[in-house]
Formats: sequence, structure tokens, C-alpha cells
Amino acid sequence: MKTIAIIYHSAHGHTAHIARQVLEGAQGVPGIRADLLQAEDLARTPDDLLRYDGLILGSPTYLGGVSGPFKTFMDATGRLWKTQQLKNKLAAGFTVSSLPAGDKQSTLLSMFVFGMQHGMVWVGNPILPEQHSGVPYDEAANRLGSWSGLMAQAGHGAAPDAFVPGDTKTARMFGRHFAETLQRLGGVAMTEQPGQQVAA
Repeated sequence: MKTIAIIYHSAHGHTAHIARQVLEGAQGVPGIRADLLQAEDLARTPDDLLRYDGLILGSPTYLGGVSGPFKTFMDATGRLWKTQQLKNKLAAGFTVSSLPAGDKQSTLLSMFVFGMQHGMVWVGNPILPEQHSGVPYDEAANRLGSWSGLMAQAGHGAAPDAFVPGDTKTARMFGRHFAETLQRLGGVAMTEQPGQQVAA
């Protein structure tokens, strides 16, 4: 059984809604157990991450970056960085903003750098934008055209679950892709032996 932690912060419920869709997609893969974890809780107990083979990071985009509570969680993993205890785990990221662009790419890049500093292996978003094959824009998977991670858009002041169908579909596909990648690559955090190289 491979395990995935979906770690998120959500101030108004939108990012939590997308996290639940990612969870649904991941749990649809046989041999996968996925858990939803709040970043605020993990900021106090970052060692909980060691139980998981893969980490999916989720934050709203605030002023071009992750939210304050999510950054607090990231900073709390410093002692794990010193000993590289997250090395070779799979990682991925998703973000939500109220505008189609909203500088969401900056948020995903900050998650990517976080993963690279911990020695993790990043899983992107290989879903082709379906509007190119004639699917209506709001129903299209990866309609926002993000390759480095999952992007979703919720209108300003909209209800927490008020996403177009394409974004919720993309989130489920993204979760499934991550879980399938974890199954294919094994997800075992390998320990380096003196003089031995470790393949990622």
C-alpha cells in the first residue's frame, strides 16, 4: 500500500474543495491510501510527513505566492531538510486563485523549489487542454494550461464549491496521475550507502 498526503491550507473553502477532488482521484487507484492534512496542523507536527510516500501540496495564491499558514508549514520542515528525510519522495502542487492568471505560476514554483530543496521528485501535470479538441472551455480538463502543477479558478466571493466542471475534473485527473506515478515508480525513499548513487 502506497500512501499520499494531500497537504493544504484553505481560508474560504475553495482550496479545500479542490483538495477533496484530488483526493478522490488518488483514491481511485488500487493500492493507494490518501489522507487530507491541514498545513496548520503539520506546522506543529512536521514529522508526520515521514509516514507518506508522496506529498501533494495545495495553497491558495495570495499576492503571487503561497498563503501565510502554508509558508509557516513549509518553514517548519527545516529540521527534516537538515537530515534530508523527505529525499526521493514524490511531490506535486496545486493552487487556486480568483483570476484566470493571478500569478498562480509563482505559487507553484515556490512549491517546486521547496520540493527540490528537500530532494523530492516533482510530478507535473501532463493533461492536454481539452478545449483544443473541441470540448467547451468551462468543461475542458486543464483549461488553464498549467504543466508544472494543477491550477484552478474560483470567482471572487464565490461559494467554496463554485468551480467550473473542467477544474474539478482536472483535479481528479491530477490526483489519479500522481497516484499512478507513485505506483509505477515505487515511492520508496532510498538510503544512500557510501560510494553508491541513488536513482530518482
